[in-house]
Amino acid sequence: MTSLGMERVIESFISVAVDVDVAADGDFVVVMVVFIVVGGLVVSPVGLPNNIAKLSVFRPPPAAAAAAASNLPPSIPRVGGAFAFPDEKPGQNYIFNWCLNADGVTPLQKCAYRITKPLDLKVAGLDLPKSSPLKVNSKSERSKVPEAGMTDALSFDTFDEVMQQTKDSLSLSEALYCPEGHAPNTNFGVRVITNVKTGGLVSDLVAYLERMPSRRNEPKSQSVTCYVLGGASEEFAGYAIEEVEEQREDGSREAVSVATVVITGKNPALKRIVAGGGLGGGGV
Repeated sequence: MTSLGMERVIESFISVAVDVDVAADGDFVVVMVVFIVVGGLVVSPVGLPNNIAKLSVFRPPPAAAAAAASNLPPSIPRVGGAFAFPDEKPGQNYIFNWCLNADGVTPLQKCAYRITKPLDLKVAGLDLPKSSPLKVNSKSERSKVPEAGMTDALSFDTFDEVMQQTKDSLSLSEALYCPEGHAPNTNFGVRVITNVKTGGLVSDLVAYLERMPSRRNEPKSQSVTCYVLGGASEEFAGYAIEEVEEQREDGSREAVSVATVVITGKNPALKRIVAGGGLGGGGV
């Protein structure tokens, strides 16, 4: 086919691909330029210099190509589905999901609630705390949360193994609830990542933790991170202190101490979580 003949073919397809509607005020409105099928290939007009579209050619999935071909003419169906981006909603916030990913937990079910104030409890479908602030006496539980590597009761290898298993289980959970705030009368931040929805645990944690002042409400890693897994067949409690590098606001990097607390069991107790967070905070 000559170049001129090909141009005429292209022009013919383009005239079919442009859908023109007439608005109420009489103005012509171009509604859509859809994909064009030429010889089993789908082509998309990306510009019209010299009244001829430059064509970028790609081969569609067989099913899509067959569906398009079967319906031509009079109309040319759209190839592929439309979707909204970003697809955010309560429980799915991209920035917070990346923050959880940095903590080693990936919410695979796309449902993780960051809870910093009572209103966030309602958004997550949870009850408000019965009393706030809530005082918790956890002295009796402190001896049940050993520090990894400090005694024979808990080695670093055992702690690391249970921690990774807990993170993996939390990642697979149907939903995650993440209360965060300052431990009472301190300036270190605590984030709890848990799958426990019942029993008022999350509400009590929100009432216990103090709300953190922030110039920007963007989530970031906290000094103490508590991984709390409910419904576990075995009980475990322990914490570890480690040093990591963090980037400061001026772009420089500094070494800081952070604490990781792991609590698992069928119904993790509030006092044990508070004890672990207090011990971890005391080490940073």
